[in-house]
Amino acid sequence: MRYRRAFVPGGTFFFTVNLADRSQRLLTEHVDVLRFAFRRVKKRHPFEISAMVVLPEHLHAIWVLPEGDADFSLRWRQIKGTFSRLLPEQSWVSQSKRDRRERTIWQRRFWEHQIRDERDFAQHVNYIHINPVKHGHVQRAADWPYSSIHKYIRAGVMSADWACDPGEGTFGERLM
Repeated sequence: MRYRRAFVPGGTFFFTVNLADRSQRLLTEHVDVLRFAFRRVKKRHPFEISAMVVLPEHLHAIWVLPEGDADFSLRWRQIKGTFSRLLPEQSWVSQSKRDRRERTIWQRRFWEHQIRDERDFAQHVNYIHINPVKHGHVQRAADWPYSSIHKYIRAGVMSADWACDPGEGTFGERLM
């Protein structure tokens, strides 16, 4: 079966993007480089980030694309490429990749889901914000520095103690 992406101009999408080596911590260790890559691409190809979390080896985001524009793949390709080119070459690049001048630190593909309605949007925002707790990085979602939860708290949409009970997640997964 062949995977088909949902290209919806002006659509809202949830994404999961992973490093190729999930044991690396490059995204949080070089979060300023990642932020620069996002700003650079957003300037050339605008989009809105509704929610996002950056973990050491993967990230989740919800984007809203401009009216008439469905090319999220271009944006991800440019973000990944900019981030990769700006990182100092280190041991995470294998000798065989170095010999071929490759710096493939990302998984080739990414996963996207078209947001269908307000309920779907809210569930994915919650999933994004609980992710650092789910992966054991922090006890409280608000304690993770690389999350849009802080924007939601400042806006009064969520409280700082949101999801402090590490019981069930919004998708039924056990968090602890």
